[in-house]
Amino acid sequence: MTTSSSLYRDCARLFMVGFPGTHIDSELAALMDDGIYGAILFKRNVVSAADTAALCHALKTRAGRPFILSVDQEGGRVARLRGAPFTALPPMRELGQRGDAAQVERVGRLLAYELRALGFDWDFAPVLDVDTNPANPVIGDRSFSREAEEVARLGVALARGLEAGGVASCGKHFPGHGDTTTDSHLTLPRLPHDLERLRSVELVPFRAFAQAGLASLMTAHVLFDALDPGVPATMSQRVLQGVLREELGFDGVLVSDDLEMKAIAGHYSVEEATVQGTLAGVDLFLVCHNADVQRRAIEALVKAVESGRVSRERIAQAHRRLDALSARFAHPAEDRLALLGSPEHHALAEGLVSSFTGRDPTEVMLASR
Repeated sequence: MTTSSSLYRDCARLFMVGFPGTHIDSELAALMDDGIYGAILFKRNVVSAADTAALCHALKTRAGRPFILSVDQEGGRVARLRGAPFTALPPMRELGQRGDAAQVERVGRLLAYELRALGFDWDFAPVLDVDTNPANPVIGDRSFSREAEEVARLGVALARGLEAGGVASCGKHFPGHGDTTTDSHLTLPRLPHDLERLRSVELVPFRAFAQAGLASLMTAHVLFDALDPGVPATMSQRVLQGVLREELGFDGVLVSDDLEMKAIAGHYSVEEATVQGTLAGVDLFLVCHNADVQRRAIEALVKAVESGRVSRERIAQAHRRLDALSARFAHPAEDRLALLGSPEHHALAEGLVSSFTGRDPTEVMLASR
């Protein structure tokens, strides 16, 4: 399949990829040339703050166009950027126990400040899952609370802080991963609750997020029997179009969780997951590991458009949402690393670090340099 056609580029733009190592390899470079929307960085891509900033700068310079860089930087156990000079943040459960929305919004601003200093545009946070199941192996202390209204209130606060700081937020994992007993990285979880329960618990934070007009949401690779039995939310029109778009009124970017997770890859080909996900309403797909899988996903979408299974208008609709996110949050390659440890950085951390650690914030920030 030729990768030079305008249709190929249009379809490639619905993908954000991961890659190995700390430099731009030939496979990533080719995907960038073919028009992918951006890249996601993981721990495997991060050495030091300076090296990560240099990599972000190289990616944006190489792309020669708005190229969105994303990362999972929640705080607690899910933080790709750790150690000096980054501020150590507690799990969101600890912030939820304090219940201070103003403090949570400041945490969002601090996260944005540190991410922007390295060159990131998009943070896959906050977690909007409600921590209703103590046996949940993947959410737990990543959630703000066991109370849906608190998750909504504090999740919106964190997202507002991120976006005020110039970084797109992404609430996850729609329509709720908090009450599962299995990890979607490893298997396909199922929730048996009826729709009344989902509307009163799981959907509450996502409704608040949609009403707040925030940038993006991420799908969950979870089966919701009451909504669409047997079809993961990422691939379900009833869940994504029916509930999220029509019932909750969300019109931001909808990004899939990684299609290489076992919840999807163990049950569906990446080709079918991509096509069904596009039809369901996903605007951007994460494919985080294998270049061959990334290529296969793009090519499947091209073929689906050529055959008429996916309309060109569905692709254009996704582009419009991605364009809007880029217009607000895509930043050019720039050198901002010196901002970490600056007086403004200290000011953002002041009062936060001391409340988390019991130490003077200036002492903590200086010690991290």
